[in-house]
Amino acid sequence: MQYQGRKKAIRTGITQWMRVLPFIGVSLVLMGMFVFYPLFRNIQISFSDYDVIGNSVNQYVGLRNYLQMFRNSKWQISLRNTLLYTLVTVPGQMFLGLLLACLIDRVSKGKNFFKVVTYLPVITSWVVASLIFKYLFTSGKAGLVNYVLLSLKVVSTPISWLQNEWTANLVLWLFGIWKGVGWVMVIYLAALQGVARDIYEAAEIDGVSKLQNFIYITVPMVRNTTMYLMTVLMIGAFGAYIHVMLITEGGPLGSTNELMNYLYDSAFSKFNYGYSAAQAVFMGIAIFALTFIQRVVQKENIN
Repeated sequence: MQYQGRKKAIRTGITQWMRVLPFIGVSLVLMGMFVFYPLFRNIQISFSDYDVIGNSVNQYVGLRNYLQMFRNSKWQISLRNTLLYTLVTVPGQMFLGLLLACLIDRVSKGKNFFKVVTYLPVITSWVVASLIFKYLFTSGKAGLVNYVLLSLKVVSTPISWLQNEWTANLVLWLFGIWKGVGWVMVIYLAALQGVARDIYEAAEIDGVSKLQNFIYITVPMVRNTTMYLMTVLMIGAFGAYIHVMLITEGGPLGSTNELMNYLYDSAFSKFNYGYSAAQAVFMGIAIFALTFIQRVVQKENIN
């Protein structure tokens, strides 16, 4: 009886595997075609003087593309802008998202309304939102922001927001925070549902203030969510592209370009595919390293 039962279990297991095997095979083929092959091909191209023209000789150039990238001042500016964008927008989205989540969590009436209003920028098209921001920060009195500042007599002359390197970067940072804070709020709001209310009630009995509640109870209790959000937002910040292209177009004189914009320009404006492939490899390694470090830190915090 035991032998027959074991034989039946093996037969059932084989039958189940045979049912799912075609799906696994198709998935592996698709991953090979659209993930692994492009990945390894891109790495190969980064070590060559690649040309898309047929029958051309793609000469192996070693590390030349990588050395050119690190020595190029325009790439260095794009790297600086990406790092600054990450350092400003990621903490900004996380702090405001957590603050809004705590405020909405305490609201008794109209909670869904505030959720929708806060989440609207997330579902708004990147193109539409970028063009709105470009209009808001138009130079001269035509821009709404300048009009308000002049009306309130905060400034005496219109600010050339998009014609100055740092004010243009500031506009991009504000856009990044505004566009993503709603998504962060939703994630934090879900995490707050798992925090026991008894902890807050006990703290209130002990005379703990709301600020102390936030610092010593809320922030530690959503620590794992914070690490997850940090990882996702940093990956997103390194991939910033559309709003930079539509709001500043990398100007003035490439001073607001970020890594993705500079990579796109290298590949499809200057047709330097080997050089742009090297940039893509660098970005992939940087994102993988950041993700790995954050995972290690998260595991240490859990332990």
